[in-house]
Amino acid sequence: MDKKIICITGAAKGIGAKVAEIFAKNGYNIILHYNSSSLLAENLKRTLEQKYVINVYLYQADLSKEDEINALINYIKSITDHLDVLVNNAAISLDCDISLKSKKEFVNVLEVNLIAPFILIRGLSSILNSSVVINISSTDGIDTGSTYNIDYSVSKAGLNNLTQILSIVYTNIRIYALAPNWVKTESILEMDPEFLKSELKRVGQKELISPNEIAKKIFDLVNNDNLPSGSVVRMDGNSG
Repeated sequence: MDKKIICITGAAKGIGAKVAEIFAKNGYNIILHYNSSSLLAENLKRTLEQKYVINVYLYQADLSKEDEINALINYIKSITDHLDVLVNNAAISLDCDISLKSKKEFVNVLEVNLIAPFILIRGLSSILNSSVVINISSTDGIDTGSTYNIDYSVSKAGLNNLTQILSIVYTNIRIYALAPNWVKTESILEMDPEFLKSELKRVGQKELISPNEIAKKIFDLVNNDNLPSGSVVRMDGNSG
């Protein structure tokens, strides 16, 4: 395989799809992970391969299940002996009143948002030499979380810390956490407009961040080695 290759989790739509597009445009082959959005993933694969003349590999896995994560790792290793970029984008949020939050919900969010990136980085470390890992975090893991998304906020705070620790463990890999605030994805646009408006006001965000902005920032991080590994890069929607 003479082209560089990137693996993106949760890439069938939203941020992940935009990341796939910008890297495909720049000649990367894509390993596109998805869980339930098979039709969207297949359409994206077809579009990218036809438009940019690259290879797109699809893989379905539930990242809350360790055996399926390990199967994904083995699949990636069967395709390439060197992964240039890994973007841990897949995440879930099960927001509700803190008094109604169940242990099962809390653990499920941690499994997908925090534990899966850990297993993937560790499992792929042997083929990530001189590579870049981007963990998609959130400002909710820093200072904008709410009682309604306590598990999500905790998972993203943990992801920030994981990024810093693994940058010490794997000195041959540049590892970053990118922490945007509210992003203009399909799921966000389906929210109650008044609630979203109140949330933007609560955290002082002027406008939703576009998925394209996130994708461009990721591409810049991959191609700029001046930022120390382990850095948490904040995007608050006010200055891009």
